Amino acid sequence: MKTHCKILMTCLLTISWLGALLPNAPQVLGAEKYDLILDWFPNADHVPLYVAVHGGFFRKEGLEIRLIPPADPNDPLKLVAAGRMPFAINYQPQVTISRSRGLPVRAIGVLVEHPLSSLAFLKKSGIKTPADLKGKTIGYSVQELELALLKALAASAGLTPKDYTVVNVNFNLTAALLSGNVDAVIGAFWNYELPQLELEGVEGGYFSLTDYGVPDYYELVVITNDAFLQSNRDAATRLVRALQAAIDFTREHPGKALAMYFKANPEVKKVLDRRAFKLVIGQFAHSQTMSVKKWERFARFAKDLKVIDRQPTASDLFTNLIP
Repeated sequence: MKTHCKILMTCLLTISWLGALLPNAPQVLGAEKYDLILDWFPNADHVPLYVAVHGGFFRKEGLEIRLIPPADPNDPLKLVAAGRMPFAINYQPQVTISRSRGLPVRAIGVLVEHPLSSLAFLKKSGIKTPADLKGKTIGYSVQELELALLKALAASAGLTPKDYTVVNVNFNLTAALLSGNVDAVIGAFWNYELPQLELEGVEGGYFSLTDYGVPDYYELVVITNDAFLQSNRDAATRLVRALQAAIDFTREHPGKALAMYFKANPEVKKVLDRRAFKLVIGQFAHSQTMSVKKWERFARFAKDLKVIDRQPTASDLFTNLIP
């Protein structure tokens, strides 16, 4: 009998020890369920989010989060602003523009802490400097965000929106370039669309926005609605804490993290996502404490460029939930 008790106690201790070590071990019952809408279709930039779900980091914080790709890349912020989605992945510039227009959205966390967005083109197009965009047709997907960034890039060469034509290509940035429907695309991520062109056997080029006067900004942030945050601050804090833990795991165990992402998204192009992941992993957030200066600098830039009429205060744009 004593032997059986010892064996039982050893098993219980082992289970307890494994539960503490493995993040995917269930930590709580009756987890709070929330949806989070992505900014784009699933891709390598989202790996830590899938790690947070399938590695148990959200579960450990008492949360069950469902990740939802958007039907349209313009939808996520609108749905959060309307209170139809509690959380979304979005962009610091878009939050700034939307907040200046009175929409009740704010950032509460960071996924990617520096710009990935660029203006991409085919090398054979003859585009070598932003001045070469004059008379060109440029594709975009997220209207207010990308047209604002394009305006800033073009202004560095003395161009105005009257000097080029824009067309909405939705998710089809690379396809629009390859088909010749556009001469360039704004909003292409240098870690994703450029390797995608390379895999298609086409040489691409790009202009990094920060090389042409756009200040550093948080590329991908977690956003929520003011009213939701006021009523659910604790849940939002736990979500952000789980996200950073998943990012840290991704950085320390990139192979395991990528495997979780691939298992959750078997339809993705693995060769492309491996390349994109290798390029973006150093850009994932090192902290969930956002910089007041970074938010203020971009808001001031947007105001000076006349992208926005009113400059929101930093306290209206984001909330640091984790000191």
